[in-house]
Amino acid sequence: AAQTVVVLSGGIDLSIGSLMAVSNVLAASTMQHATYQEALLLAVLILIAGAVQGALNGLIVVLSRIPDVVVTLTTGFIWGGVALLILEKPGGGAPEGFLNLATGTLCTDWLCSAWVPNALILLVTSVLLVWLPVRRTRIGLLIYAIGSDRIAAFRSGVNVELTRILAYVFGGLFSAIGGLALTMTTGIGAPLAGTYYTLSGLAAIVIGGVSLTGGRGGMLGPVIAALLLTLIPTDLIYLDIDPNYGQVIQGTLIVLVVMIGGFAAFLQSRK
Repeated sequence: AAQTVVVLSGGIDLSIGSLMAVSNVLAASTMQHATYQEALLLAVLILIAGAVQGALNGLIVVLSRIPDVVVTLTTGFIWGGVALLILEKPGGGAPEGFLNLATGTLCTDWLCSAWVPNALILLVTSVLLVWLPVRRTRIGLLIYAIGSDRIAAFRSGVNVELTRILAYVFGGLFSAIGGLALTMTTGIGAPLAGTYYTLSGLAAIVIGGVSLTGGRGGMLGPVIAALLLTLIPTDLIYLDIDPNYGQVIQGTLIVLVVMIGGFAAFLQSRK
């Protein structure tokens, strides 16, 4: 989701995984001895920190005029180093109540059901948090506009630079949500965990139908693609195949989908 918003605006963010790692280790290191209420407050602060990190990425991209891929690759190394400074090795923790937000099942004063896992509720809520601003607000329309044609958007009065920064703010915010979700599901902080999610995020948006040139695509496709990609290691284990082949498969899928998309665009231009 974090990568989707940035790509829709015509950019790309290769620091997504590192931003997730920073949020993950921040949560695990600060919540280890916190109460449930304190953990919720810390979670809000971590979300704000994620948005600020995204804003810094956007500001550097806009002010320096350096290509997004170069800037975010560099800041990805920086944020990855920050994650290691916060927590050198996997560790930390969080209160049980906070972990149950993702690992428990729905249980309220009037309803308890083992058939509705909290992880599903968290997923639906996160998707709505992404989908509503992008598809149902003016900011979302502006993101699509600059992704489709930046010059035309500028001539129409769109503040292109501010919109690009906002796209990175959303990317940082949703990366922080991913980092918190990682803390909830694993119960610890892992400073190197974000490396995997940079590639899988790109794979999800490409397979999910989002154009890498920006301006085209939605939210549902990448979410479904991400869910399917998470099943690849499990399926490989079930088939008695080394799960490390999962990254090879993801990379191959990205290349194939991009090639097919490019070939389809070429055929359409010939008509």
